[in-house]
Amino acid sequence: MSPLRPERVSARLRPLLSAVRDVDAVTLSRHRIPPPDGGRRAAVLILVGEDPEHGPDVLLVERASTLRDHAGQVAFPGGGSDDGDADAVATALREAEEETGLDPSGVVPLALLPELFIPPSGFVVTPVLAQWERPSAVHAVDAAETAGVARVPLAALADPANRIQVGHPSGYVGPGFLVAGLLVWGFTGGLLSALLDLGGWARPWEPSRVLDLDEAWTRARAGA
Repeated sequence: MSPLRPERVSARLRPLLSAVRDVDAVTLSRHRIPPPDGGRRAAVLILVGEDPEHGPDVLLVERASTLRDHAGQVAFPGGGSDDGDADAVATALREAEEETGLDPSGVVPLALLPELFIPPSGFVVTPVLAQWERPSAVHAVDAAETAGVARVPLAALADPANRIQVGHPSGYVGPGFLVAGLLVWGFTGGLLSALLDLGGWARPWEPSRVLDLDEAWTRARAGA
């Protein structure tokens, strides 16, 4: 039996759920490298909640600066699959609970997005789109893995004043966000940018605003 429950989608998320049914990996990721056979399996949880004060939001975590992969980066909760995980949904929920302390019983998985390959870490990632029907308190459970947890309003992500392009020394240039004192870029920034477009939340912004990675980090820390 599938763990997905698309029939329980909220009116707010219905356009996004409809749009992701036919989306391809190229739309979601700037990497053009197809997932390799036998790659390291992983899953992330794209969890959209609703707050009475700021409207819909998405759950993000800030990785600890001491981690081997993606140290210090802001990401969706998630990680590598364990042998005991039944599927990508199980991986995403387990990892989210371990990282943020959320109650998985309040989360309704809606859809699996296409597998995406992340060359720097070698992970083949399945994003799990979900809605938060019964939000629970969240926090950084293990400081060795997670530096912080935030529910970031979609309105803040869509605000043109918070949107940039981030230039990496490797030559990579991709969407980024300066929100809540955080820099969101790379895999997560690209995926969020695509989801804002697909969900109908995006607002016109200036892609020519390119900051190199060091400058973007500095502005994020300064709350700019």
